[in-house]
Amino acid sequence: MIATLKMVTLDCADPEASAAFWSSLLGWSVVHAEKDYAMLQGPSNALGFGRVEGYEKPVWPDPNGSKQFHFDLAVDDLDDAAGKAVELGASLPDEQPGDTWRVLFDPAGHPFCLTKAENWG
Repeated sequence: MIATLKMVTLDCADPEASAAFWSSLLGWSVVHAEKDYAMLQGPSNALGFGRVEGYEKPVWPDPNGSKQFHFDLAVDDLDDAAGKAVELGASLPDEQPGDTWRVLFDPAGHPFCLTKAENWG
């Protein structure tokens, strides 16, 4: 095992509204809410909502098969875990959001994030 799933993050136009809806539906607590990002905490995982400028909601049925989410995975060592993920077939883009996250793509092109486990408490 290289990582632990901590959160699934959904793209949306209004993170605060999305968090309020899912909090009411699931009974999970809103632990962070602002214009660009919101997060719920569940019994064992979190659910995040990230604002995307010009967001276009998915359609059903979707002939393109596009979904709008990513996994946040907790790891002990970002560089080591990213290297192991690349060995398994992931790719690591040059552009990265900072020192506490690594964005990668799985072999099918789905984005996922590695985060420092210590940030999850």
